[in-house]
Amino acid sequence: MGWNIALPILIFVLGALLVSAGIEDVRTREIANWKNAAVALLAPVWWYAHGLDVWPDMALQVGVALAVFALFLVAFHFGMMGGGDVKLIVALALWLPFPAFLSMLMVMSIAGGVVTLVMMIERGIKKSSGQIEVPYGVAIAFAGLLALREPLLNQFQS
Repeated sequence: MGWNIALPILIFVLGALLVSAGIEDVRTREIANWKNAAVALLAPVWWYAHGLDVWPDMALQVGVALAVFALFLVAFHFGMMGGGDVKLIVALALWLPFPAFLSMLMVMSIAGGVVTLVMMIERGIKKSSGQIEVPYGVAIAFAGLLALREPLLNQFQS
């Protein structure tokens, strides 16, 4: 199989995993470890298909992912995010170049705010009390899917 065919297949698989993770997070407030592992383990195939060099390209992707892990581990520690959410963000950091990843984080933050607002409105309508469990995987999946548009729409650039 040529690598020209592999890129759209990898994008489709990543998209399916993101949609599945978002749906699962809404239903159970968890994201399965195997989905996060699949996203992370497919990243080196993505790198190879894109022709990234081990140094500095692949090393940079891993370095960014480690920095993202450290940053979001703090959010997890303070109960602001779940462990599955953190793992999914780190796995996506392996896929996206740094500028695209920063854009994804901005979209994720805005989408997360919208999801939180919807959860607060739902809580008000149902007149329930207690802490809201926000399915942040929805925002992560949405932002990740939006980030995938770049390689799809600009596939003919060199």
